Amino acid sequence: MISLNRVSRRVVQSVIKNNGCSNTVRSIGSVSLLNNNNNNNNISSKITNKPQNRININSNNNRFTNNSRVTRTSTFSLPESGKTITRLNINKNEQIGLDVAVYRYYSKNHEKIRNVAIIAHVDHGKTSLVDQLLRQSGAIKATEKDERVMDSNALEKERGITIMAKCTSFDYKNHKLNIVDTPGHGDFGGEVERVLSMVDGVVLLVDATEGPMAQTKFVLSKALSQGLRPIVVINKLDRSTARVDEVENEIFDLFATLGASDEQLNYPTLYASGRQGWAIRSRGDDQKDILPLLDTIVEYVECPNVKPEEPFTMLVTNLESDPFVGRIVTGKIYSGKAKVGQPLRVVDMKGNVIEDGSKITKIFCRRAMERIVLEEGEAGDIVGIAGFSQATVTNSLIAEGVKEPIKAIPIDPPVLAMYFEANNSPFAGKEGTHCTTLKIKSRLLKEIESNVSLQVNVTGESFEVKGRGELQLGILLENMRREGYEVAVSQPRVVFTKDENGNLMEPQEEVTIDVDTEYSGAIIEKLSKRNGDITDMKQSMGKSRLVFLVPSRGLIGLRSEIINDTKGTGVMNHLFHSYVPHKGPMDNKEKGALISMSEGVATAFSLSALEDRGVLFIGPQTQVYSGMIIGENSKLTDLDVNPVKSKQLTNIRTTVKEEGIRLSPPKLLKLEEAIACVKEDELIEITPKSIRLRKRELDSTKRQKINRDKKSM
Repeated sequence: MISLNRVSRRVVQSVIKNNGCSNTVRSIGSVSLLNNNNNNNNISSKITNKPQNRININSNNNRFTNNSRVTRTSTFSLPESGKTITRLNINKNEQIGLDVAVYRYYSKNHEKIRNVAIIAHVDHGKTSLVDQLLRQSGAIKATEKDERVMDSNALEKERGITIMAKCTSFDYKNHKLNIVDTPGHGDFGGEVERVLSMVDGVVLLVDATEGPMAQTKFVLSKALSQGLRPIVVINKLDRSTARVDEVENEIFDLFATLGASDEQLNYPTLYASGRQGWAIRSRGDDQKDILPLLDTIVEYVECPNVKPEEPFTMLVTNLESDPFVGRIVTGKIYSGKAKVGQPLRVVDMKGNVIEDGSKITKIFCRRAMERIVLEEGEAGDIVGIAGFSQATVTNSLIAEGVKEPIKAIPIDPPVLAMYFEANNSPFAGKEGTHCTTLKIKSRLLKEIESNVSLQVNVTGESFEVKGRGELQLGILLENMRREGYEVAVSQPRVVFTKDENGNLMEPQEEVTIDVDTEYSGAIIEKLSKRNGDITDMKQSMGKSRLVFLVPSRGLIGLRSEIINDTKGTGVMNHLFHSYVPHKGPMDNKEKGALISMSEGVATAFSLSALEDRGVLFIGPQTQVYSGMIIGENSKLTDLDVNPVKSKQLTNIRTTVKEEGIRLSPPKLLKLEEAIACVKEDELIEITPKSIRLRKRELDSTKRQKINRDKKSM
C-alpha cells in the first residue's frame, strides 16, 4: 500500500500518462513514481523547492476520475499485484494541499528480484567486474574515473584487495539486481560464508591464466553446499597467457570433486574481461559489453524463495554504523514485509531473545553507491534496518508470533590466536589517544559484532583474539592504530584442540605456491622443514605450482621468506583444510635479537659498530629504550648492545681528516613482517606512528634469570 502519511513537505507536479512497465515503485526525491502495466496510466514526478506542498493531477483514466472525483476513502487497484492506493480528495485538474510520503526505490514483486554474490580467488577480478556492471547498467556514470568503487575502505584501496563484503543494487530490464562483492583472500572467508545465506545464486569468477585456486575451491564448496547454482565466468581473456580450454576442464573437475549435483554441473560458462568491460557467451561472439552476463543472471538465477504472506522474518548478515540512526543491520527478508514503526524481536541462533519491543526507525537499500530510504521492505529484497541496538550478525529479526529463528550458516573455526594488551613500554601514551585496557576491550567487542570469524576471550588484563590468519589479524591491528589505539600484541600461536580420545590435534592448511621452476627445489626443502607434505606439482611455461598440506604453525612468517627466496616472484595462497594429530617439533631455527640496553637517541657512531652484528631495524636519531629490539642478530642468541653511545670529543687537534660514517639503510618493519618475526618472549608495540619490537621483560637481569630457570627445568 502506498502511504500518504505526513513525512515531508515539498511541491510535486504529477502527470498521469501512458506507459507499459510492470509494477515497480520508484522515487525522485520524496514522492512516489508508479509504473503500471495498465495501458492507460502512469505517474511521473518532479520536485521543486518551494515552501508549500501541492500536487497537480491530470487524468484520462476512468479508474482515477469516476464522476470526476476520488474521495479520501476511495481506492484503486494495480492490475497485476492487487495492491491498493488511497488518494486524498483529488479532483480532476485541481490543485490541493498534500502531505507526500517518502517512498523510494523498491520492487513490489519478488519475482523480479535477483540476489547474486560474486565469488572468486583473490585478484581474479571481482571488484573490477562489479565496476563494469554498475557503469554499463547506468547505476553510476560511465565517466566516473575511480576504479574499484566498491572498495570503499582506505586499506582496501591501498592494498588492492577486498576485505569486507558489500552489497549494491541496480535496475536491469525491469528487474532489481542485488549484487554482493565478496573478499577473495582466505583469511576473510567468514565474510563469504555469511553472505551466501542472503543470495540465490553466485557468479564464480576464475582467472583464465591461473585457473581454480585455493579460495576458488573454498567459496565454491560453500556455495554448492547451500544448493546454489553457479554461473561460471572465465575472466581476463585479454591476457596473452590465457589457457581457456585447460581452465574449463579444471573447473569441471573441481565441481565434480566437490560433489556438485547434476543441476549444478549444468552451469553456463561466459568468457569476459572485467577491466575492458565485455562478456560473451561463446568465444566467437563480438566483444562489445557486459550485458550478456546481466542477461544470464536474469535468466539463470532463481527469484528468492520467500513467503510474502507470512509474518516478517530476516536474518542479519552484516552490520553498519550511522551517526544519525545508529546501528543498521542488513540482510534478506525471508517472509512478510518491513514497515517503519513496526515492532520486532531480535533472537539468536538458539532462540534466546536478545532485544524485544524495539521498532523499525528507518529502512534502507543500496542503489549503486548511495543509500536509499524506503518506507517498506518487501520479501526477497536485501535491506538495511535501523532501530535495533543489540542485534548482531547471525541474529534473526522476527515479528510477534514467530517462534523459530532462521538457521544461520556455521562458520569455520579460527586457527590463529594473538594476545592483545595495553601498551606499557616507556613510550606508552606518547603517540596514541586510546591507551587503556577498557578502550581496547570496547574496540575488540565492537569488531566481533560485525566480523563473525573473529573470537575474543578476556583473560585478566589481556585479550585473546582468534582469527583465520596473519592477514586478518594484521588488518584489525592496522585499523586500530589508524584510529589512535596503542596496543601490545604477542606472537601468533596456533589454536589446538583435542579429539574424543584426548589426543592433541592441530589445524592443517592447504598451501598453493606458484614460483619459477628454478626455485621449486628450495621451496620444497623449506616446506619439508615445516612438516609439510607435497600433494601435487604441475609445471607449465617455466612456472611450477606446488601444493602442500602444512600445519598452520608452519605458515607463520613463511610468506616473507618465500618472497625473499624467490626474489619477489613467488605467490603463496593457503586455505584451512582440517584438524590432524600433532606432527611434532619443526626444524625451524630462529635468529637472535639485538636488544638495546640503554634509553636515549640512537647515534650513527654506535650503529656503525653494530652493523656487522646483524640487520638493524632503526636508523640514527631514533628514540630507543632499554629492552627494545633494534635489529636481528646474525647468530642464534640474543645480544644486548648500546645504540646510544656517542663518539668522545677531545680538544686535541689533528691533521688527519675524519672519515664520514656511512650506514646501510635500516630494515623498517611493516606490521605483517613484525607479526612474522616476533618470538615467544617478545611483544609488538603498535602505535599510530610507530611499530616496534620489544622484550616482554624489559630488564636484562630478570631476562637472564628467566632463561636460566628455563634451562634448569
